[in-house]
Amino acid sequence: MSHGPPHSHEPAAISLQPDEGWHCSHFYYAFDRGVLASMHDAAHADARREILEILDPEAAEAPERLQTSVVAGDKADFGLMLMDPDPLRIESVNQRLLSSRYGPALKPCYSFVSMTEISEYVPSLEQYAERLRAEGEEEESAGFKAKMKAYEGRLPAMNQQRLTPEFPAWPATCFYPMNKKREVGENWFLTEFDQRNRLMAEHARSGMQFAGKVSQLITVGVGLEDWEWGVTLWARNPQFLKEIVYKMRFDEASARYAEFGLFYTSYITTAVEMLSHCRVGV
Repeated sequence: MSHGPPHSHEPAAISLQPDEGWHCSHFYYAFDRGVLASMHDAAHADARREILEILDPEAAEAPERLQTSVVAGDKADFGLMLMDPDPLRIESVNQRLLSSRYGPALKPCYSFVSMTEISEYVPSLEQYAERLRAEGEEEESAGFKAKMKAYEGRLPAMNQQRLTPEFPAWPATCFYPMNKKREVGENWFLTEFDQRNRLMAEHARSGMQFAGKVSQLITVGVGLEDWEWGVTLWARNPQFLKEIVYKMRFDEASARYAEFGLFYTSYITTAVEMLSHCRVGV
């Protein structure tokens, strides 16, 4: 009786990295003041050094993006936004914080796990041309050709920014989760694509009015979280956070179909500035 080659029991290689884009997590924490008060000065000094090492975006083990901020209001004391191809590298920051010397004084308040994506509503070159024609542009006109050339030039960079974004050097940020409704008569997922595309194009035009003032990143939580999307906004001034959200809530895509979770507004800092602002170990 002949036998074939022995079967390999080696497990297949497993990758946690998506085909395109990165994993993204938002974490929010509060300090337990009672625990902090019970620590002596030397313990604070060691704990501060440890936290600064963990939250150093230039450290060898740091994720590709690591941003620290101090939170306005009483939902949390500080927040982190982390992005990397490897979700475990992101989660390791959370676990290292919780197991650090300051770990007993840290209370997790909220987290949101998501991934970057290129939305289906980002127009392809063909769809952009179709939109221009619908707006009355003549295909052979100089204006049509100039707009097409400009869009073709910026589309790759726009998509790259959606997948592996650079964080803008702006001081104010806001995060909130959102869903699209599934209610009778207002079910986003039973609406034809052309209608959804039209509504999202209107929504995008509202956002474009804040170019140079607000930068937006949409990450997807579908299959990963309780909410379907996470919205991160960065602004040159906090007033622009208020203005863009107010403006865009009147768009039909938002006014009719959107549901929102809690808003977390915060201000970008270094880890040193965050600890000083929160009066931790000082």
